[in-house]
Amino acid sequence: MPHSKKSAPKRTDSGAATVVSSVRPQRLQLADIARLAGVSMSTASRALSNNPLVSEKTRGRVAELARSLNYTVNAGAQSLRLRQNTTVGVVLPYSQSLRRKVSDPFFLALIGSIATALTDRGKEMLLTRVREDHLASAGQLYDAGRALGVIVIGQWHQHDQLNALAARQVPLVVWGAHLPQQLYCTVGSDNVEGGRVATQHLLDAGRKRIAFLGDISEPEAAQRYDGYLKAHAACGVKPVDKLRISTSFDADEARVEIAKLVGGRTKFDGIFAASDVIAMTAISALMQAGLRVPQDVSVVGFDDIEMARHYHPSLSTIRQPIDEAGEAMVDALLDIVAGRKAVPRQLPAVLIQRESSLPG
Repeated sequence: MPHSKKSAPKRTDSGAATVVSSVRPQRLQLADIARLAGVSMSTASRALSNNPLVSEKTRGRVAELARSLNYTVNAGAQSLRLRQNTTVGVVLPYSQSLRRKVSDPFFLALIGSIATALTDRGKEMLLTRVREDHLASAGQLYDAGRALGVIVIGQWHQHDQLNALAARQVPLVVWGAHLPQQLYCTVGSDNVEGGRVATQHLLDAGRKRIAFLGDISEPEAAQRYDGYLKAHAACGVKPVDKLRISTSFDADEARVEIAKLVGGRTKFDGIFAASDVIAMTAISALMQAGLRVPQDVSVVGFDDIEMARHYHPSLSTIRQPIDEAGEAMVDALLDIVAGRKAVPRQLPAVLIQRESSLPG
């Protein structure tokens, strides 16, 4: 019968036998230090590398804990891991209530732009979907070393969760609106100016009763509605309260709300939609009801997705510079990863005039 190598008796000077284990003690891991210090792994790692992004107090506490437990950083392995990690996590929040699909044309265009920018910079993309009420889990991509940083497409209703991710030093860039008390870096379009220009275009065309289609509980749509109000105020025209139609970016929900608008008693002669998908859904509903676009109702969308120019009638819209957006987000994230400050960036929103708002 084979003998176990796990332990062997050893005689002491007194003649008593003791058992000495030949099993090596488990090496203390960074996760253990982070847990004992009450911080994330990313914060513990930065603290031990004396990163100024971590407060001096936290750096001191983590360092003292590591010294007391004889923990040492394997600098060679850490450097190798950082050099080898070329993956960026791209997170698309999933909302059961909003139901905006990954197949949304704007999402697809933006994801493609990010992928191109990453490829040009020698990086890879890990695309994942996370429930919006569990958005904090997006930081696990970084904590577990699966990604060097995270890009989140859309704020949705999760401003506080995104702030929490940034507060614990997860390298993070978000596509969305710049908001007060924001700790994370955003890249987005000038939603207020885009909304103002779109509405001003309709007012200049003689439209006086302009419906707004969008959910103003979402930051980007709220800013576009703010622009809508600014254009009305500048022209001395009072917007009709009943023409603010709350609908998400989901086409199916928009179709229901637009049908109520078309079948209702409140008159309107223009529509500014918070997205091209909503705008094209509106055009379809108007034409099915026997109304002509733009003769009876002028329509302007927001995004300038590829389909907008090929729709019938072709859609007037506010163009978001998708190619520039992908590059701006990737560059901002790589700056953060490198320890440089990345400031929020607002991209220009430009009116593209097409058939849906220009007769003839």
